[in-house]
Amino acid sequence: MELYKENQLKIYNSLTKSKEDFKPITEGYVGMYVCGPTVYSNAHLGNVRTFMFFDVVYRYLLHLGYKVRYVRNITDAGHLENDADEGEDRISKKARLEQIEPMEVVQMYTVDFHNVLKNYNFLPPSIEPTATGHIVEQIEMIKEIIEKGFAYEVNGSVYFDVLEYNKSSNYGILSGRKVEDLIHNTRALDGQSDKKNPQDFALWKKADDRHIMRWPSPWSDGFPGWHLECSVMSTKYLGESFDIHGGGMDLKFPHHECEIAQSQTCSGVKPVNYWMHTNMLLLNSQKMAKSTGNFILPNEILSGNNTILSKAFSASVVRFFNMQANYRSILDFSGEALEASEKGHSKLMEAVHFLPKIAAGKTSTFDVKNWKKDCYDAMNDDFNTPILISHLFEAVKVINQIKEQKASLTAEDLSELTTTMHAFVFDVLGLMNETTQDNSGKITGVVELLIKLRKEARENKDWALSDQIRDELIALGIQLKDGKEGTTFSIN
Repeated sequence: MELYKENQLKIYNSLTKSKEDFKPITEGYVGMYVCGPTVYSNAHLGNVRTFMFFDVVYRYLLHLGYKVRYVRNITDAGHLENDADEGEDRISKKARLEQIEPMEVVQMYTVDFHNVLKNYNFLPPSIEPTATGHIVEQIEMIKEIIEKGFAYEVNGSVYFDVLEYNKSSNYGILSGRKVEDLIHNTRALDGQSDKKNPQDFALWKKADDRHIMRWPSPWSDGFPGWHLECSVMSTKYLGESFDIHGGGMDLKFPHHECEIAQSQTCSGVKPVNYWMHTNMLLLNSQKMAKSTGNFILPNEILSGNNTILSKAFSASVVRFFNMQANYRSILDFSGEALEASEKGHSKLMEAVHFLPKIAAGKTSTFDVKNWKKDCYDAMNDDFNTPILISHLFEAVKVINQIKEQKASLTAEDLSELTTTMHAFVFDVLGLMNETTQDNSGKITGVVELLIKLRKEARENKDWALSDQIRDELIALGIQLKDGKEGTTFSIN
């Protein structure tokens, strides 16, 4: 039986601002759309936090036995510099500055994005559509919105009429904003805009002479508005209504609000059942953003080539760091926090890799079945990775007690503990153990040689050498434990 049939998943729905039982539209199948990157520059760690969380969501849904169609788009055109439909397409601007073709910019940063995700052990999405690959569909959706009376064309550009839409629907249903307040808090139009109202947003923009990326349309040579592509691609690949839509909280308004308005105008139905939004990643207690220069790139962490951290850290440690906080909480990234995560990650991996060495006992001193239920309960409670990790460390404690012969597990319980640990550590959280995989044999061999030399020193009553070996290993974070069956060690 599929695990989802015995696990009731609850999701915090940004639309209702409450946790709800997850019930997919079609039993056993999940459609999930996540807003991907705009490929005009390298994605920083704050961007990657969102994708990393939804990688865990994807992994857990698969683990539960759902068949998942995960769509994550690439925005490779039509993204203006601000949400007021003004400025220049960021990709065109980058191409102009670098004196290269816009698609060279797109290719460069798409490849970099994929390399980062590969390095950090992401599962690829089911479909990764691009905005430029769906220009025809975007034009067709604009035609439909115009025909239904919710958009207008001025001087070759087309705008969505928010006030007209709000007469029969609720623009602001996701963000909680009211059109009346938006009007009150918006500057009056200065006469240079083609919009009827400041709240209206672009579906199609006429390209000026400077704009490199442009396509023919019934209205002008131009390019689609930023919000339109996600409505088009989510509808095409997931249907008029689908299960989960995710993204960073900065996209809730106006991007996701505009998506709802566009999609609902065309279909007449609620486009998404569960909206999920991740919170910000700070860097040394300040917002991580390229505009302020306060950011770090994921690959800079792996190489150590940065001015923020004192050394390099593995991708698995960074994943572990991210999963130690709830996705709806602000997370503060710093060297100290990462070093603490590295220690925890090392203890977890050491315990996991010790599991095959454990001999089954006649009795169990740990309730594995109840512990396993706690692990699932944590993930079923809106993907609560910090609580899951706390339960994983309960198992780490038991494994260490078994090392010291202070606990035991029957063969059945040992098998269940091993299977569950591997499932959550590797399959769900997506952690890796690069250091242990690459160097565990060498480290173990060296430490066991030193333990042998220490044993010989003790037999020869060379207490000074025996103590020196023990103390220097402790200084390196390696703790020796003398017992009836000999000396074992742990790495702190």
